[in-house]
Amino acid sequence: MDPQLVSWNDGPTKSAITDFVGRVTEKGGPDYVEPAARVAVFDNDGTLWTEKPLVIQLDFTIRRFREIAESDPTLRTQQPYQAADNPIAKTLNAAKKHVASRTLKKPLQWNNSTLLPGDVVAAVAALKAEAGLDLQIIGSGNLIQTLHAASLIDEYNVWSFPIVLGRGKRLFEAGAKPGALRLAASQTSATGVVMSTYLLAGDVPRGSFAPPEPSAKEVARRAKLAREAG
Repeated sequence: MDPQLVSWNDGPTKSAITDFVGRVTEKGGPDYVEPAARVAVFDNDGTLWTEKPLVIQLDFTIRRFREIAESDPTLRTQQPYQAADNPIAKTLNAAKKHVASRTLKKPLQWNNSTLLPGDVVAAVAALKAEAGLDLQIIGSGNLIQTLHAASLIDEYNVWSFPIVLGRGKRLFEAGAKPGALRLAASQTSATGVVMSTYLLAGDVPRGSFAPPEPSAKEVARRAKLAREAG
């Protein structure tokens, strides 16, 4: 057992994960879920791994690569390879990729990768002003905070899984710019995962608990107070 996988040591977290996986994968059981209807499975290290959408798989993979690179700095200069005919590799290699980095220098080795110049907020704003496909953020919770503060994120796709694994990174960290969101779409998977799409909706609306018109009793009360004051 890898000593770094603290969450996979014996304890409530491991028990909850193994119990959940056992119930939904046991054919004939009351909680069995067909493979085609499953949204999430667990790796043998206890890490939640989503089968779809692809963007969440990529985010997990990038985060894990960063952790490994911190333990072995030589990995930062090595190019990981995948078979050229691999469907995921073909998609990522063909896609236009804009990279925000404080350490990387031009030229970038990955095909169709461009290092964003200068201030990242200005660079992303310029990209959004161009005609083209939607821009998606993959693998950077810090970049999300920066772009949210600059009002450069138009849509949030939030997936809520019905399981508690402990503390983690927040989508909106302390000090995040307040703002209203409008639910544009939502669906629930067979396993209870709520998949919601939110769009920006301007400033936070202010409300009041007071009714629009005072009741007859309230009118009488105010009149009485006015007489007593006079």
